Amino acid sequence: MAAASKTSDGLLLSGRAILRLVVGVAAIAVVWQASVLLFGIRPYYLPRLSVVLEALAATPDAYIASLLRTASETLLGYAAGALFGIALGSMFFHRKVLKDTLFPMFVVSQTIPVIAFGAVIVLWFGNTLFAKAVMAFYLTFFPVTVNTLLGLQSVDPAQVSLMKSFGAPRRQVFWKLQFPNALPQIFVALRLATSLSLVGAMVGEWFGDTVGLGVLLLQATYNENVVGIWAALLVAAALGTLFYAAVAGLERKLVFWRVER
Repeated sequence: MAAASKTSDGLLLSGRAILRLVVGVAAIAVVWQASVLLFGIRPYYLPRLSVVLEALAATPDAYIASLLRTASETLLGYAAGALFGIALGSMFFHRKVLKDTLFPMFVVSQTIPVIAFGAVIVLWFGNTLFAKAVMAFYLTFFPVTVNTLLGLQSVDPAQVSLMKSFGAPRRQVFWKLQFPNALPQIFVALRLATSLSLVGAMVGEWFGDTVGLGVLLLQATYNENVVGIWAALLVAAALGTLFYAAVAGLERKLVFWRVER
């Protein structure tokens, strides 16, 4: 009965989250369309939403292909960056010497403008999917590393001492206590990294690629195609929203005790 109750509560929360998302998107669409009509905003600055949707419907294949390409680059880089960031943060937590030695280097690496780093990556790996994934990885791993380290350090030392007093080995303390308690902090970075990884992938596409949302955005900018710019932005926003929602849903599954509060 308790398990069924938790399942139904989880479904109810998911349903409410989806409903809020749908209502929010609908509200933005209405405000967008109404604002252009009521305030007479010139199409050069903000075209009507209906016009942007018509542009998407006119050439759906180009947008679908670009969406799939950018999503692949983003997901690959995000997954690698998330795993690397969690592993690196855990390593820094257990090995203070490594943290003191390597952490400042990673901080310095994040001061490099992403556009400059993208030029180097594309020079090394060419205009490949892997190069764009590296860009997404670059913007993902650092916030995950930092939040993993902060989450592990925030565990109550008294709880650690209690487990050790019962003879729990170090590995068990980590997996049963420290890592689960760090998950809420880790997921803060994972949700943030959804947008960062998408930005990295799209910026990487600006260096001569032929397919991708970044390519569509760049081409529309060069041609002063305002509708095309907003169409690419709209598709990118939809991809980012779905990506964020998927990670938030995973958080509700894994960090269930936080939801219950």
